[in-house]
Amino acid sequence: MGRKQAREGAMRLLFQMESTNDFSDEALENYLDNFQYDDKETEYIIDAIKNIRSNIIEIDKSIIANLEGWSIHRLAKVDLSVLRLAIYEILYRSDIPIEVSINEAIETAKRYSTEDSFKFINGVLGGFVRSLDK
Repeated sequence: MGRKQAREGAMRLLFQMESTNDFSDEALENYLDNFQYDDKETEYIIDAIKNIRSNIIEIDKSIIANLEGWSIHRLAKVDLSVLRLAIYEILYRSDIPIEVSINEAIETAKRYSTEDSFKFINGVLGGFVRSLDK
């Protein structure tokens, strides 16, 4: 497996947590008890969830600042989860190139979301990265 599977696992867990409004350690533990990941994948998922949970206000502000004509509450939960994960990687994982985070977010959106959502994800993340350069 690898980081791609870990990233998808983290996105699915974020989606579940957002859907149930349960971002607890227990929800994280239950997820990991029910799905098989190797040690590095589990480490990535735990780090992602804990960092996103701890920094969700900042991450969501970054998303909101780059939504044009949308409210964060109108976003599909899958798209919100993909965006949160990508922004977490860009802000908090210097070991992952920005281009990889964006590309993986686009690929994840193509796999799990609507037909055109990858364009939306790309636009939001592109705006976010441009704002970092300023």
